[in-house]
Amino acid sequence: MKTIKRSAGRSATAAAPCRVGERIERQREGRVHDYTRKQGIEETFILTPKDAPDWAKDRSRLWNEVEAFETRRNSVTACEWELALPSEISAEDRSQITRDFAQELVSRYGVAVDVAIDAPHREGDQRNHHAHVLTSTRKLEAQGFTAKTRVLDSAKTGGVEIEQMRGLWAELQNRALERAVELDRVDHRLLEAQREAAVERGDDLAAEELDRDPGLRH
Repeated sequence: MKTIKRSAGRSATAAAPCRVGERIERQREGRVHDYTRKQGIEETFILTPKDAPDWAKDRSRLWNEVEAFETRRNSVTACEWELALPSEISAEDRSQITRDFAQELVSRYGVAVDVAIDAPHREGDQRNHHAHVLTSTRKLEAQGFTAKTRVLDSAKTGGVEIEQMRGLWAELQNRALERAVELDRVDHRLLEAQREAAVERGDDLAAEELDRDPGLRH
């Protein structure tokens, strides 16, 4: 999970069209971000809380409202969850588990969620299916954006929340792999934690195999 920070020169109105391959004008500055030539995007969709205003389904309006509501120079305007998708399951299942994960973010935090599912890059690893899930950092209610979702920012709760969402993502993938009759399963724990568990149970071979860098997603 990453954050979109103004202090780093980033904006939600630039991040969103880059992920989904669209054109959005950043109304705060009159600057246009045009990614309509981007290729490899398989699916995009927006999910919002059930009582959210209708304009929230308009991507340009949504992210411009986000930017307008955040007035500080160092505001965090959005969060991005990057999801690695199993190549062993169907495109339909990849879409469904991504949608299920996004819906959990909506239900759990009350935020707006903008999703792009990408195919592997032509020159890269052809197993590298992945998704970009961009969320608002404020709750979206009937009257528009309201309170910040501080639970992910807090030192006490942020790590726990992210770990629980990692666990949910592993569970969604494993269910899909089971439906596809695949033997491989996903472990959401960090490699270091997996290695420690292997050492504790005396599985030296597994510990050695886990002594590696994590795979990359782009």
